[in-house]
Amino acid sequence: MSIQVPQYPLVADTETKSTNILGPVFFDLCDLRIEASTAQPPAPMQIAPSNSPYIVASDETFSVSVDVKFNNTPLTRLLLCLGMKVEIHFAFEGIGGQAGEADASNYIVTVKDQFNYTITWTGTGDDLNLGKGLFAIAAVASVSPYDHPCSQDVLGYGYIAARLLQVYPA
Repeated sequence: MSIQVPQYPLVADTETKSTNILGPVFFDLCDLRIEASTAQPPAPMQIAPSNSPYIVASDETFSVSVDVKFNNTPLTRLLLCLGMKVEIHFAFEGIGGQAGEADASNYIVTVKDQFNYTITWTGTGDDLNLGKGLFAIAAVASVSPYDHPCSQDVLGYGYIAARLLQVYPA
């Protein structure tokens, strides 16, 4: 049995061709989470508004976070070292009733040899004028150069969802 190797046109008998010397650049957007000022109770305790990280008073501080993990290739290392802006827009979409919609955002700037980042927004329901209701939370990531004139506006986007938050009047 013979193995067929694709042949590329050669310019010279000693030519070597490399088509991917820097490698691809990509990131994973993962672990969307909510943390309130109270912790999840140990099992089998009953969940109540006073001890759930997913049910908060309108004036209670909570945070929403997401992790961004870049791959490790020569091009990724170069771009992260130059300083990429990783901005996360957290969307709070009201589900039913009088629940409204709001957005919050935060960003980080990448640094040399760091491939994993956590981006967090912290505030209250009152800060976002959420009012009472149930809210689906999603995060949209955009990766772009940070204050660098030689690149396009946005290099990549990401999306993650599926967390719920209930806000009740304080």
